[in-house]
Amino acid sequence: MSTADTQTGARRTPGLVPVSETRRSAERAAAPPEPEPSVLSEPAPSGGVVAFWRLLRSELGLTFRRPRNLIMLGVLALVPVIIGIVLKSIGTEDADGGMGALLAATAGNSLMLTFVALSALVPLLMPIAVAVVAGDSIAGEAGAGTLRYLLAAPAGRGRLLAVKYLNAVIFAVAVTAAVAVSALVVGVALFPVGPVTLLSGTTVSFADGLLRILVTVGYVSAGMAALAAVALALSTLTEVSIGAIAATLVLIIVTQVLRAFPQLDWLAPYLLPTHWSGFDGALRDPIGDMSGGLLAFTAYIALFLSIAWARFSGKDISS
Repeated sequence: MSTADTQTGARRTPGLVPVSETRRSAERAAAPPEPEPSVLSEPAPSGGVVAFWRLLRSELGLTFRRPRNLIMLGVLALVPVIIGIVLKSIGTEDADGGMGALLAATAGNSLMLTFVALSALVPLLMPIAVAVVAGDSIAGEAGAGTLRYLLAAPAGRGRLLAVKYLNAVIFAVAVTAAVAVSALVVGVALFPVGPVTLLSGTTVSFADGLLRILVTVGYVSAGMAALAAVALALSTLTEVSIGAIAATLVLIIVTQVLRAFPQLDWLAPYLLPTHWSGFDGALRDPIGDMSGGLLAFTAYIALFLSIAWARFSGKDISS
């Protein structure tokens, strides 16, 4: 019998275990098990951040490539052009008080057209554009049947909700910036450029006026971000995007109507549209206190994002 046959026979003999096999088994038992690949073994924070920004970039690409959204931006940017041409044609020498004083100031300096355009568009047209994007964010995905596929990916509900809201906020900033830039360009083209006379009667430099426009854009963007939170919360309550958009617009119109009744003045500080026009503090010297409006915007954002999360985190996604 050969040596190989002898070894084979030894292994097959009941009750006999070769010394070499016993040693190898003991070594395997003593060696620590190799860690299985898991999320914890990878740089989760950086991977999560990369996935978040990749999802946000995709969402922004869809938003700013959609013809409907581009048309809204174009229409809003066109309104300051029309306002500037009308003011240049009819003149504003006889305007007095309130909005008339602002229109009269526009004839004397190009920067004032930005404030006039925002004053005209903030009450309704700009909120419509923001409501369309934010209201369609969750309900549109649910109605199209793509929401469950998004949630099946590693994104998760919290990350997806954050991306949807941040996308709506960026669009709101783009809407405000489009109006401001268009008004600034048209104002420079049609009206005198130089020191700016504020509503308080103080004259500031052109550079100071540009800084005040930047403050105004930031304030209005914060107000539109608060509205985006409201529309996003409504979007989590339905699978029909037009329903969420319509509900947001009805809410805006109703609150604007309530503000028209003097008997309801006590309610006005709690209504979101009340604070949208608070940027007129930038037209005074020193700059007026706008902290009340910013605090109201923060409260609305916190409240309605909490509602959106409470609804979306437990929502049954079946389609």
